[in-house]
Formats: sequence, C-alpha cells, structure tokens
Amino acid sequence: FAKCRSLTCFSIRTKLTVVWMGINIFLFVRFYLFYDSGPQFFYTRQLLGSALAWARAPAAVLNFNCMLILLPVCRNLLSLLRGSFCCGRTMRKQLDKNLTFHKLVAYMIALMTAVHTVAHLLNVEWYINSRHGRYGPLPGNLSMLEDDDDDDHHTTFLNPVQSDSTTPTIFAFTTIAGLTGVVITLALILMITSSMEVIRRSYFEVFWYTHHLFIIFFAGLVFHGAGRIVRGQVSTDPPHNTTLCKDHPDKWGKISECPIPQFAGGFPQTWMWVIGPMVIYICERLLRFIRYLQAVRYKKIVMHPSRVLELQLVKSGFKMDVGQYVFLNCPEISQLEWHPFTMTSAPEEEFFTIHIRQAGDWTEKLIKMVENLPEGSQGPKIGVDGPFGTASEDVFDYEVSMLVGAGIGVTPFASILKSIWYKFKDSNPKLRTRKIYFYWLCRETHAFEWFADLLQVLEKEMDERGLKDFLTYKLFLTGWDHTHVAHVMVHFDKDTDVITGLKQKTHYGRPNWDKEFEQVRQENPSSVVGTFLCGPAALAKVLEKKCVKYSDVDPRKTKFYFNKENF
Repeated sequence: FAKCRSLTCFSIRTKLTVVWMGINIFLFVRFYLFYDSGPQFFYTRQLLGSALAWARAPAAVLNFNCMLILLPVCRNLLSLLRGSFCCGRTMRKQLDKNLTFHKLVAYMIALMTAVHTVAHLLNVEWYINSRHGRYGPLPGNLSMLEDDDDDDHHTTFLNPVQSDSTTPTIFAFTTIAGLTGVVITLALILMITSSMEVIRRSYFEVFWYTHHLFIIFFAGLVFHGAGRIVRGQVSTDPPHNTTLCKDHPDKWGKISECPIPQFAGGFPQTWMWVIGPMVIYICERLLRFIRYLQAVRYKKIVMHPSRVLELQLVKSGFKMDVGQYVFLNCPEISQLEWHPFTMTSAPEEEFFTIHIRQAGDWTEKLIKMVENLPEGSQGPKIGVDGPFGTASEDVFDYEVSMLVGAGIGVTPFASILKSIWYKFKDSNPKLRTRKIYFYWLCRETHAFEWFADLLQVLEKEMDERGLKDFLTYKLFLTGWDHTHVAHVMVHFDKDTDVITGLKQKTHYGRPNWDKEFEQVRQENPSSVVGTFLCGPAALAKVLEKKCVKYSDVDPRKTKFYFNKENF
C-alpha cells in the first residue's frame, strides 16, 4: 500500500472500470427484479418461469454496452477530446486506453449475449410446451388466447407460438426476433474469434474484413425488438383480477371479475440506446472518406537495406504533433483496408514521414510495388486519414522522459527526437524537458540502420551545444551469435560502435530495468519522469511495475508515470 498514489489506492482507470461495472450490475439487477416480480408479467412467468428475467436482464446490459462499443474507436472524437482544454494529462491517459476499454465492453457483450441467447432458447421451448398443455391448465389456457378480431390493437394473445406444428428451428427463422437474433449472434461470434491475437497478427485481413460485420450486427440489433416476443399484461375495463382469476381460467370472459386478459409487447428500446453513437460513427466515417479524397504527394521514397520502407509524404493542410499516427490506404492493394503507422517526422518539417516494416500481406505488397519504381517517380495512389493523438504527445509535459522502443516501435520516438533537435536549433524557450533517456531494443543489427543516422546528427548537435548530457541513449541487441561477438571483440578499441557508428556502444542482451530505473531516480532525485513505451504487452507490464516500484512515496521526490502507445 505504500506505493499508492492516492488516498483511496485506486487509479482513475480502476475507478472508471468500477463505475462501468457498477452500472452494468445495477441494470442487470433492476431489470431482473422488474421482470421477476412485476405484476404485469405474472401470467408471462406462468409460461416461462425465471428464464423470463434471465433473458431480459442481459438485454438491458447489452443495450448499455452496445451504446459504448463504438465510441472508443471513433478516433477523431478521441483526438478532439485530447485537444480540448478540459482534458488534462490524467484524462488523456485514460483516452489512451480506448482499445482496452473497447475489448472490455466487447467481452461484456459476448457474455450477456450468451446468457440472453440461452435463456431465450429455453423460453421458446417452454412456449411450445405450454402450447401443447404440458405444464397444466393455466399455461395451456394462456397459450390458446388468440387475437380478438374486434380489437384494433390485436393485443389479446400472450404466447407467440400460435401453431401446434411450430418447432424451435421454425420459430428462429420465421420471426423477426428469432431471425435477427441468429444473425446478430453469428456476426458477434465471427467478430470475436477473428479478433484473437494470433489471428489479428498473422491474418490481419481476416480480422479487418470480419470486424466490419458490426454493420450487420447493429442493423440486426435495431430491428431485434420489433417482434415484441416478450409480452406483458395490459389493463382492461373492467380490470382482470389476477389473484382470483389465475385459479379459474375456465371463467375468463364469463364473470365481470375475470375478463379475458390482454397482452402487449414492450416498445423496442435498443435503437434509442445506439442511435447517438451510430450517428457519431457515421460522421466519423464521412470525415475519413473526405480525408481519403484529399490528394497525397510523394516527396521521397527510400528503401532501407533492412526492408524498412520510408515514405516522405505531402498533403495540403496536414498538421501533426510529435508521436501521432495516421492510417494508410492503398486502393491498388485493397479499397477497404486501412493500417495504422506512427509518423517519424517532426511537426517542424514541411512533410511527414512514415517508416513501414514488412509484416503481413499488405505491407509486403506495398513494399514490392514501391521498390520496383524508377527513381524519382510517384508511388501508387495512397489515402491518409489522421493524424490521431497518442500518449507520446505528452512527452514534453515532463521534466524527464524515458523513451523505450522495441523494433519498429521506435517510430514515435524518432518524431520526438527530431522535434527536440529543431527546438534546440531554434532555441525554443517553451521546451520544458531537461533530460531524455532513450532505450531501443532490437533483435537484428539491420534494424538499427535507418535510425542510426538520426542519432548521429543528434549526438553531434548536442556536443556542439554543450548539451551532451541532455540525451542519454542505449541500444540493446537482443538477438546475436558467437560470430557477431567475435567481430565486436576485434573492434572493441574503436571510438565508435561497429554496428551503428555511434559513440555510444551497443549493449547485448536485454536491459536490467531495475538498474536503469535506479539510475534515473538517482540522477533526478526530485523530478516527475514520464516513461513512454511503444512495444509488446509483456514489456509494458514490466515497465508499469517498475514505475510503481521506483516512485517515491514522498511527493517531493522522484515519481514515474507510465504511458503506452495503443493503436
């Protein structure tokens, strides 16, 4: 508990999660009790039992979460919130967890869909059994009620199964609720299974196309309640005395106390929950389409030996901040696919740069298209959507920053380091940051090639300005063999590193993070340190724990705050 940063020992993220979970529990309990004890559903419960409440309570939770599921993926909305005056650093950190929240909501939707579906499968079975008189005279009589031809509203019947030949399969494919339910469930199963990490990383196109079944999912969701399968009792004149009449169904319509009960389905409410987010998302897609139509020109195309493609692009009216990312679309490869890439250029430059490593079919096709082009020619037509904000935007809000990149995850920090170079060049008085620690972890030596040039320029610039202590960088080669070690030992006495050509020698193996954090803490005894990662989830867990471990309880001493790129 000594490491808790607030009196309640809960992070804001935890509090928001608790609030979200509390609303889910409240909705579930409220609607469960409403359908389990509400007098208007007394006769309905005679047919369905407790499965009625178990079907309707998850439906209420589903409405709430289907309202939320689209909002975390409205990138322009999130960028707007990030840039607003009311969004401080703490709130921006929560916005950076948008995809985590999106997945959390999706898990809740999957769970509630499973409960809702199972309960309604039981309901259909019990509707059919009640129609056949297997549960006694009262359910049997209720099931035989039919529409009154003299009633303009046709609200008399309770059991939607109006034929003795109806089976669960027939009911599922001949009713609005049943058919849309099947479509919704199948779409949800495909979306969730294709979102698994192994499929998303190895077969991104499968994930991308399958995830767009959300259009069918929401269309089915809007119409799902139109069938009004679950029906409740409505008032009659004279009123139907349930206490008296439930034991005498043979007297219904024959005595004044027991007029034939009438029933009506509830008004569909799902569309009211999801219409707002759907409109916001449609506006989001329209804005993306407008951006797609805007022309993008190639300033320069560079193919690095490590098969990392560098694109320098120009787009009218394009403005960016450090660490931001864009989505790219290449119609010659796919009209629909958009892939995120962090920009490696600085805001001070007149163009924006993207480095693309071959990883998957889409990037492989793009690289093959570009590397065969004549020198100086324009590449294939490309669409750019963005830029969008990330955690790295906040790097200059900290006195001291630790930047950790793994592989191609170094890209946002290339933008940051370039921007720092421009700020020093222009003697920018607004630069608050006074110390940066940069760590780059790579498996192969070739991965260092394209970034080493930038570090050499920064190294030289800092030395000339007497600021060589401003930037401390360490490169770690995590994949190497004995032949490579022997080569390094031969050239050990050289002033520059044999791999990168930098004065800072490359380290072999993985960093000792306890040692690194302790060093930062000792060198900055009273600073707020922002730790930024663009890399795998396993490394994120390690760094987040170290930030907590090495943050001092005394607010006047060193504090570490963890930030991770998510897109």
